[in-house]
Amino acid sequence: MRPSALGPGEEFDRIRAFLQGMVLRPSEVLVGPGDDAALVTPDLVLSTDLAIEGVHFDLDWITPSQAGRRAAACAISDIAAMGAEFTGVLASVAIPAGRWSEGEALMRGLRDRVEELGGALIGGDLTRSPGPLLVDVVALGRTEYPLLRSGAHLGDELWVTGRLGGAATAVRGWQSGREPAPAHRALWAEPAPRLTEARWLARHAGARAAIDLSDGLAGDAAHLGGASGLGIELDGFEIPLAEGVGDLETALRGGDDYELLVACPRGGLDPRGVEDFGRTFDLEITRIGRTTRGAGVALRHEPGGIPLLLAGSGYDHFQDEAEP
Repeated sequence: MRPSALGPGEEFDRIRAFLQGMVLRPSEVLVGPGDDAALVTPDLVLSTDLAIEGVHFDLDWITPSQAGRRAAACAISDIAAMGAEFTGVLASVAIPAGRWSEGEALMRGLRDRVEELGGALIGGDLTRSPGPLLVDVVALGRTEYPLLRSGAHLGDELWVTGRLGGAATAVRGWQSGREPAPAHRALWAEPAPRLTEARWLARHAGARAAIDLSDGLAGDAAHLGGASGLGIELDGFEIPLAEGVGDLETALRGGDDYELLVACPRGGLDPRGVEDFGRTFDLEITRIGRTTRGAGVALRHEPGGIPLLLAGSGYDHFQDEAEP
């Protein structure tokens, strides 16, 4: 087994360079770097997610408890994208001197969110930080039939859960010195891992590939397409935007939605299936494109229009950093 292919971007170029020539051992490791999570035989799913104050969250925007809840949900979203049942987390927290009460609130928020989602806090580490508050969450789950990024087939339909762009709109407001709309704030502060939704789509719609939308639709679609060796064609006029989001670019590049992008066989999700999904989860699901021959992500702006290749990708931690 070799690492899954990744989409474009400086961040992922660095990951590719780091993984160059890597061989996965032992043989029990079935899926390694490049997917939403690792898969260890027979059915253990593992993922890790790091949240750093000033990079991934700001305590001027949310409370320490909400920061812990968010860190847990973001990590568990990777378990959802694999179509796995959530088991629990290990959490390592580093707390700056004199800020124990904030660190304790973060840990309590994290534990509460884990338990709400049906898992347990099963271990971790606690240490002092010389700098910002940070938390690293290792999430565990189980599945015998993982939804891998590499599982899409030519001609599959692409579906997205929920509505996009609200979380990124909240961040844009905060960065501009404005308090975001409550609905947008909630979307960013309290992401909802689509755990049962992913398993429903695998069972009822034949879903065979998935990714959670953390870095923006354009970038994450590129990862799914790259892993599957296919191109991605998106219908921009079908992409569902959160209420109050009028800019498609925010959904394409903004990130932090933590919805699912899923590849299903053509016809796997018919109108009755869409209705059943909405009734079961009180959540929309929308067909927004398809897989094609080739590579990259193309956007069709109107029905019958010519799809145009999108330049760039989604959020990239290293896009503005020059080498010393």
